[in-house]
Amino acid sequence: MNVCFIMYPWDQIDPENDSTLALIKECAKRGHGLAMCTPANLTIRNSVTNAFCTVLNRMEKVPSSLRAFYKKADLREEMLPLAGFDAIFFRANPPLDPIMLNFLDSVKDDVFIINSLEGMREANNKLYTAAFGDAHSNIIPATHVSKNKRYLIRQIKESKADKMILKPLNGYGGSGVILIEKSAMSNINSLLDFYITNSDGSSNYVILQDYIEGADQGDIRILLLNGEPIGAMKRVPGSDDHRSNVSAGGSVQKHNLTKTEKALCKQIGPKLVNDGLYFVGIDVIGGKLVEVNVMSPGGITYMNKVYKPKVKIEEKVIDFLESKVLDKLQAFDRRARLRKTVEDA
Repeated sequence: MNVCFIMYPWDQIDPENDSTLALIKECAKRGHGLAMCTPANLTIRNSVTNAFCTVLNRMEKVPSSLRAFYKKADLREEMLPLAGFDAIFFRANPPLDPIMLNFLDSVKDDVFIINSLEGMREANNKLYTAAFGDAHSNIIPATHVSKNKRYLIRQIKESKADKMILKPLNGYGGSGVILIEKSAMSNINSLLDFYITNSDGSSNYVILQDYIEGADQGDIRILLLNGEPIGAMKRVPGSDDHRSNVSAGGSVQKHNLTKTEKALCKQIGPKLVNDGLYFVGIDVIGGKLVEVNVMSPGGITYMNKVYKPKVKIEEKVIDFLESKVLDKLQAFDRRARLRKTVEDA
């Protein structure tokens, strides 16, 4: 099959730990055609959606290590029609570009896209957790989302907890996540001004969330494929940072899913699949869902390392991608045969 990865620039890849690179390498190992492009490189030519692609020339032998694969990759630039691919794998970092989705709307019936455009429109930011209808905070911590500074300050003051988490709605990789405490209320005004108000006068939504006891010990990243967990790890904060994201200095450890975490996955899995969110990363603390990552969930290489040699997450993901593409091709073939029968009648 031929796969186009819509992602961040090739030269921004971390050749040691990049999850997208692991997926690309697995496709190359299986002999699939590969191209990469950024959202900014989508274009329309003669009413056909194309992309200025970086194409990976096929290798006689794919190196075993990610770093060697990245170093030996032979690339060329070419404009290609997106409808000519069998699959589009979306791996760009947040925030989601709505114009990019408009480009892809024209090919969504021709190409299998992971994750689906409709799913990404619905779930591309941290508001998606509210879609699980958890009014009693059984699976998500009490959460407030607003641009109204007075409202947010009131929620902080009225909270029974001494600590809360504040973060931007469209952040990722732990960027902008801070711990606030009632004992430092004198700083809250300026913090909210910084997060909410832009220099051009526009404003941003922020999330205020109950602090979950035990968060200082780390969180659990779980990768779900087609609604089922396929890997997990514990992320532990560094000594100088409350955030457990590896990009923020955290470290990873092995983790076996608890009964509560398995139940959580079982509860949210059907909705994820129904929304076309086939490959998702969720962050869990104390058995509660903190975030759903649908654009470019990471953790593949770290899970592989802590469970080596038993786990190769990318193999499961590409197995699934191949099966979905095969299903789509068989549906196309069946429709063509049926149409011919009607035409020949």
